[in-house]
Amino acid sequence: MRKIIGIAILLLISLISCAEEDTQFYFIQITDTHIGDGDYLARTEKVVDAINNLPFNISCVVHTGDIYYNVTSKEIFNKGLNEFEKLNYPVHFVPGNHDKLLNNFVEVYDNYIPEGVHYYKEYNGVFFIFLYSEQILTEEPLEWLESVLRTCGNSPVIIFHHTPCVDDFYNNKMHDGWPEYIKDKWINVLNRYNVKAVIAGHFHRDEQHWLGRVPLYICPPVATYYGRQTAFRIYEYSNGLLSYRTQYVAE
Repeated sequence: MRKIIGIAILLLISLISCAEEDTQFYFIQITDTHIGDGDYLARTEKVVDAINNLPFNISCVVHTGDIYYNVTSKEIFNKGLNEFEKLNYPVHFVPGNHDKLLNNFVEVYDNYIPEGVHYYKEYNGVFFIFLYSEQILTEEPLEWLESVLRTCGNSPVIIFHHTPCVDDFYNNKMHDGWPEYIKDKWINVLNRYNVKAVIAGHFHRDEQHWLGRVPLYICPPVATYYGRQTAFRIYEYSNGLLSYRTQYVAE
């Protein structure tokens, strides 16, 4: 009997692996548009145009936070959303640290973006989980995340959020990331499930780190603080693996 069960488990694992190997698709990440500051709405328009003209079949676009720059004006809020509505693909938003400074942030966000601040979608058998990690100190997002990961079972998962958990290197020194006890719990949860990658923004740089066996990809921004050039990412999910191309947008 044990032998039969063992064979059944191996067959199930094999079927899951084959399903992953048969899956290939593209999606886009943009981050840190900071609409409401400087000329960043105009730069966002250029990014939207560049994405719409890509020669790929794009499954969706994900914005990993700091959509706005401390905006309290519904007029600016609507201008930003109107620009993203021009995209030819489904768009998903993850709030960032500057977004939460909106008056009554969660209520406003829920009214305009009905999925809420934590939600998930399935694309080609891969679950995309969108997490408002700025609440991470409450641990409530971790509880919600693990409940969703249990729902996903053995299916591949990609998690999107704004502020990476790792230490941040700037001004030639390290700055603390998340508190260690939260970061340890986060990494432990990620590595208990079939998480293919965590994708974030916030650092305004192009970086890659490891959270146990799970890669963390950090995308460069649309906003051009610190002399940055406006950029976005094209990701390709293929054969159970994730790769990317960073695209720069001309001034």
